[in-house]
Amino acid sequence: MPHAIPLITTIASALGLALIFGFLADKLRLPALVGYLLAGILIGPYTPGFVADMQIASELAEIGVMLLMFGVGLHFSLQDLMAVRRLAVPGAVLQISVATAMGAAVAWYWGWGLGGALVFGLALSVASTVVLLRALEAKGELDTLNGKLAVGWLVVEDLAMVLVLVLLPPLAGALGGKGAEAADGNVWLALGLTLLKVAVFIGLMLGLGKKVLPKLLWHVAKTGSRELFTLAVVAAAVSIAFGAAQLFGVSFALGAFFAGMVMRESEFSHRAAEESLPLRDAFAVLFFVSVGMLFDPRVLLDQPLQVLAVVAIIVVGKSIAAGALVLAFRYPLNTALTVSASLAQIGEFSFILAGLGVALGLLPTEGQSLILAGALISIAINPLTFAGIAPLTRWLRAKPGLMRALERDTDPLAELPMSTEQKYLAGQVVLVGYGRVGRRIGMALDEQGIPYVVAEQNRERVERLRARGIAAVSGDASDPAVLIQAHIAHASMLVIATPDTINVQRMLETARTLNSGIEVIVRTHSEDDAQLLSAAAIDRVFLGEETLATSMSQHVLARYGKTAAATVH
Repeated sequence: MPHAIPLITTIASALGLALIFGFLADKLRLPALVGYLLAGILIGPYTPGFVADMQIASELAEIGVMLLMFGVGLHFSLQDLMAVRRLAVPGAVLQISVATAMGAAVAWYWGWGLGGALVFGLALSVASTVVLLRALEAKGELDTLNGKLAVGWLVVEDLAMVLVLVLLPPLAGALGGKGAEAADGNVWLALGLTLLKVAVFIGLMLGLGKKVLPKLLWHVAKTGSRELFTLAVVAAAVSIAFGAAQLFGVSFALGAFFAGMVMRESEFSHRAAEESLPLRDAFAVLFFVSVGMLFDPRVLLDQPLQVLAVVAIIVVGKSIAAGALVLAFRYPLNTALTVSASLAQIGEFSFILAGLGVALGLLPTEGQSLILAGALISIAINPLTFAGIAPLTRWLRAKPGLMRALERDTDPLAELPMSTEQKYLAGQVVLVGYGRVGRRIGMALDEQGIPYVVAEQNRERVERLRARGIAAVSGDASDPAVLIQAHIAHASMLVIATPDTINVQRMLETARTLNSGIEVIVRTHSEDDAQLLSAAAIDRVFLGEETLATSMSQHVLARYGKTAAATVH
């Protein structure tokens, strides 16, 4: 070539190989992220053949980090987090502490310093939100209570890691690294200045940013130009991240996260997420490829026991700790297993933290390779971990003694109080789920004075229902014991108002076994699910779109004095 084109060469090779390996990974039913990391390994300096420009790849990765964190902020919902806060917040904090202690203890045993051991443990403690969201979407559990709990848990982990990224540089000197300290060497002064800068930045974003950014999007949207709108979103993300780093000394990650969080307040937040998604995905791929370039495959041969220890902490140690914490909060076994499987991997924050640790002189390069090896293996086997939930649940339920020990049958919310009135014990409606749909059904039943018992997985919701005098039991309704406690044997109707159609068959079997004449009605959002459920001897299946269309049609026809034809379900 007549001139060097390292930027084009790096982007072309990274995206091209990422496409090939990502496609192959998907065909093998693995997350595409595994393919992106493998593509990076192939063009990295530790494998023979073509080597991409590391400096350019590093800068592209920084943009990837900005857009990744912008996406996290854009989807961060304080309302969703508050709904599961009583488990997600203490659970995530305790799980991070346990996993960090396990990782740090192993690193300390290997002879690493305090700083390196701490960074290593923290990197192993946080799971990948990207991997989790795709796993839950594939299983259709994103909108279920288990899915919301798992996502809320990881949101708390993400927030904790954002705080770590802020605090680590000023503390690096005290931990044996090369972080910047105050002029007189006082680490507390350096830490105080850093926190002051962060506080000023957050104050400006939450005060001025919440007013300026939504107005900016509104004015750009008025032009009707799609490309200007996309440009405004991306420019805001990158510019705020860069400005935060230059003016306040905070990381690109924190700046981009708050840019997304503030932009969420705009009425155009959903459009912003949709329009920026292709660019965010492209640079996220470049980020994962650049991370793969840092991985030295020789660590698998030179340090197999260390790699095995890392994988064991991620897949086994973290999962057991998280599951035990969920059960300790008296949530159902299925919820504990879902959260455990969700945390049995590490991803983007681990990579960011490892890179920062190496840059600050805290984490040895072999530590970064071990973290990458653990990420590759744990992400690759994560689908198997999720697939193992159902058979493990069946196996445990076949052992009543073990189930009682795990789920702690002494839970007062797991059964109706002895003082429950007779009208709730016979002829009642059993309402599974008290979310947006279930709550409205419950309100209608209350207005007509029809007694009902709620079966709900969310313990906080059950506590609130009982405080209002509504009969409710806590637990997973696919577990026969929960429907038994709701007195399904003498109920007149079973209403399944949860979006989780996967476990409907189990609920139906329990209900029909104990009460052969009970009427069962179910909601669903999928036509395929509706057909399957209708074939399963369910009395009535309500399809979301069909019911909405019917109601709107009736309203329109009523205005013209017409009557809608009866719809056959």
